[in-house]
Amino acid sequence: MKKLLTLIMLFYGYTISAQVAPHKYFIEFTDKNQNPYSLDHPEQFLTQRAIQRRLSMGIGYEFNDIPVTPAYILAIQNAGAQILNPTKWLNGTTIYLADTNLINTIKALPFVKSVTKAANGKTGKSVFPDKFDIENQIIPIPTPLPSVKNASAYDYGISFDQIHLVNGDLMHQNGFRGQGKVIAQLDAGFYHVPVLPAFDSLRANNQILGYKDFVKDGLPIFDDPSDQHGMWVLSIMGGIMPGYLIGAAPRAGFWLLKTEEKAYEYETEEYNWVSGAEFADSVGADIITSSLGYSVFDSSFRNHSCADMNGHTTVCTRGANTAFSKGIVVIVSAGNSGGDPNWRCISAPADADFAIACAAVDTNGVRAGFSSLGVDTAGRVKPNVAAMGVLTVIQDAGGGISRGSGTSFSAPIIAGMTACLMQAEPAFANTFIKKAIERAGSHASTSDSLTGFGIPDFVKAMNIMSINSFTESYSLGIYPNPVFSRATLSFTSGTGGKASVKLINSLGQDAWEREVNIAAGENKLNINDLSGLTPGVYVVLIESDFYHARTKMIKQPD
Repeated sequence: MKKLLTLIMLFYGYTISAQVAPHKYFIEFTDKNQNPYSLDHPEQFLTQRAIQRRLSMGIGYEFNDIPVTPAYILAIQNAGAQILNPTKWLNGTTIYLADTNLINTIKALPFVKSVTKAANGKTGKSVFPDKFDIENQIIPIPTPLPSVKNASAYDYGISFDQIHLVNGDLMHQNGFRGQGKVIAQLDAGFYHVPVLPAFDSLRANNQILGYKDFVKDGLPIFDDPSDQHGMWVLSIMGGIMPGYLIGAAPRAGFWLLKTEEKAYEYETEEYNWVSGAEFADSVGADIITSSLGYSVFDSSFRNHSCADMNGHTTVCTRGANTAFSKGIVVIVSAGNSGGDPNWRCISAPADADFAIACAAVDTNGVRAGFSSLGVDTAGRVKPNVAAMGVLTVIQDAGGGISRGSGTSFSAPIIAGMTACLMQAEPAFANTFIKKAIERAGSHASTSDSLTGFGIPDFVKAMNIMSINSFTESYSLGIYPNPVFSRATLSFTSGTGGKASVKLINSLGQDAWEREVNIAAGENKLNINDLSGLTPGVYVVLIESDFYHARTKMIKQPD
């Protein structure tokens, strides 16, 4: 009798929970009709800084730049849904539904293309251990803190190793500390950033440009003591505590974007990530860095497989590639699954074709056992590079200094130093920034699936971009433009040899590629096989070890 009563009560409790607990869905729309926004007026949805980044790289405006149709959002809301985060790149929105029966009403709307369940209603914690379990095991350093802070000092103290390993201290000495560059950090919470001492300089100089919460579930992003991950990561990039901690880019500007729901693991967070990346694009970020990864979920039917880690499949991976296509350098931690025999690959969005995935090494450059394994095949290397992610120096929640381990702590080193590199070489597009960092790796000629091209030397990367391999950049003409099935490229090169010609689509993917021989002097290159290429805007890219040039091409229907 007692057993029967217990079962009835459990069933009753489950039923009530299922009725009242909210469920999350992604609603994809069929189109962007009846839209008040226009590609002729990008200032309606992009800041001037974002527009300038596009102009400097010859990147045009496309369908996925237009926000979702406001009338569609209003209709979904009127159907009884709570709107979470619209996404123009995926042309849809995530929603809450307290009454799951309403989903049929929403499905019947004429502009709804598909409905994907992205999270079940839950009241307990995730069935998985904390995904930041490795990073959470921080080790406090009992040394007293200095009484005087000099924001201009180069006294790295115990943080010297993590900066010196990538030759960042020499970049700093040359005046490159990220000035004028903007980093968008997509992360979990940023506990006590407004008061902790490592961020005194960021606050004093207004380098925290703003923040946004895409999770909106629980305490504000600065107030949850159990949610410190974003704060730790930020300290590695922007912290200043002379004698103890100097960040990789302590003069950069930062947008703090919370996309990670720490209590659960649902695919909703991938949609949050895309919305966060869209926001980063809209405010003109130069770099997106994210020490987050997704592979398994509380709803196991949504789990990813290693086969999904192919560079272009998962929701957040598609978002990372789209962000790159907008001219942003995307830097992501590779993951902490190196010791998991059931997961022998990196996680999303580190797998993205155009993201720089970061492995972790110790102070001697030896790979950490927890650092996720990747691939090294023809044309695809993951992870891409490595930085110190073992006993990395961070700000802790008590105002002191600690050490922490995890690939979460290697990615911000690469992101911060990338800001310094972009400051040093402002004329180069994100495609060349990524390539230079890889070429500057400690074993760039013998890449592997453990640390990719190795530990990058950022002074070497700067030199690569300053010598013949990147300095020749000439105007590139294309006619006719728009094109149908054939076009002629016109350009001048100072040196002859082999070069690659690519057409890069709106997702940042190589849609067409040829290897050609170019001559010293004037060149006219005929392309006669463009029929069948999907209509749209493409970046035309010619590059080799001695030459690069780019322009925009509009492909018309055949």
